[in-house]
Amino acid sequence: MSDWKNWLGAMRGTFFSLLSPLKEECLLCKQVSSDRVKQLGLCRSCYMRIPWIRAALCTICGRGEVCYDCQRRGHAYFSKSRSAVRYDEMMKELLARYKYRGDERLKAVIGQMLVHAYYLLQEEMREFDTDPGSAKRLITFVPVSERRLLERGFNQAEQMAIELGRKVGLPVFPLLNRSKHTDKQSFKNRSERLDDLVHVFEINELLLKQLLGCQAASYIIYIVDDVYTTGSTMNQCARVLGESLPARVFGITWAR
Repeated sequence: MSDWKNWLGAMRGTFFSLLSPLKEECLLCKQVSSDRVKQLGLCRSCYMRIPWIRAALCTICGRGEVCYDCQRRGHAYFSKSRSAVRYDEMMKELLARYKYRGDERLKAVIGQMLVHAYYLLQEEMREFDTDPGSAKRLITFVPVSERRLLERGFNQAEQMAIELGRKVGLPVFPLLNRSKHTDKQSFKNRSERLDDLVHVFEINELLLKQLLGCQAASYIIYIVDDVYTTGSTMNQCARVLGESLPARVFGITWAR
């Protein structure tokens, strides 16, 4: 009889555990919780702390405040750039875990966040789309040097672009190559960034021939990167793309 009661108790526990919400570890705070935002793999508490950018004050870079970088720039080769989140301390820690400490599980979280920036951009792009059907849309990304790739083992911008492309249904192409290694841009001032990035990026000639051989009359190209700081990297990438293809270039970055 006791064995029967033990079995019945075990079965009852299993039954009620199946009915109860599934508890999983939050990718940010690592606490186990059933109150989750499933698409991001985050608990509700961490999700509510994300500093989403919901409105842009600067019409070019999407910053939520006055942007002196865009005012000083002589010419922007990209039409607009939009970012998903503000780069606060919480987001810096998230990116550090992913980019420098190799927690590649977070690429799904960041990729889903990028969808927010993509749709922000779509809402503002209608003014450009006088004939939406004529332009082929695709995604590319900021390349890293071979040295940086060996250090990290992956290009975070490439992984973000692939995640975004999968979620919004757009193809991803490595349209740009990096011709030389540069030191980390975060340690440089604006003028040093500008000087350092001249002639760093080149078009991928093999893919260029393939795209020019297609029937598309023009292209809309989204450049994906992790963080938009002064826009120097975005601007140089857009310049190379615009000189090589009949394209309007837009930026999509995770943080601003």
